[in-house]
Amino acid sequence: MSKQFWAIVAVIILVFVGVFALTGNKNKSTTSSSTAKASEHIKGKGSTGITLVEYGDFQCPYCQQYEPIVAATVAKYEDQIYFQYRNFPLVNNHPNAFAAARAAEAASKQGKFWEMHNLLYTTSNWQVWTVASDPVPEFNKYATILGLDLNKFKSDFASSAVNDTINADMAAGAKLDVQGTPTFFIDGKQFSIKATQAEFEKVITDAIAKKTAEAAKKQ
Repeated sequence: MSKQFWAIVAVIILVFVGVFALTGNKNKSTTSSSTAKASEHIKGKGSTGITLVEYGDFQCPYCQQYEPIVAATVAKYEDQIYFQYRNFPLVNNHPNAFAAARAAEAASKQGKFWEMHNLLYTTSNWQVWTVASDPVPEFNKYATILGLDLNKFKSDFASSAVNDTINADMAAGAKLDVQGTPTFFIDGKQFSIKATQAEFEKVITDAIAKKTAEAAKKQ
């Protein structure tokens, strides 16, 4: 056979090897993102087994408005319910939202998610970082206030692991048809709750009463 024939065979082999390599890398990337787990930031004792979930955006003014009401409700019913917060940054409307979620998740790596969550929503802080062209120095300041290892915080803030967690939260929210923030669920059912203490407490007490009645029927 001619040298030209073997040259053509060699080129074909190289093409197939290249395609296989590209496919392998693509699959590896897809596997990495698809196996990322959503966050599990939960507090409360949950004696009734009821879980209140909020999908929130730290830069969303409505989330910031709801925050003190949610906090007061959770504190009042902390023995009876679980409260879970998941990230759902609306990046098209809130350019600093994803970075804020990164800050909260980076703080979580050092056991301070809720503390960072609270600082981000505190009005005096919120009014500063939400309008900053670069909010990162503010987030670093909060990390210092919380006594975090700042170098680790910065590393985690920029990590793919933190990025993947936030994306997994957003994917979980999208599956539940979350379209805006804040969006609330009680035991997997979406609720529209007005931003008043009375409204929140009514929804929670109704859920507890229903759960108690269902448990009584099974006895």
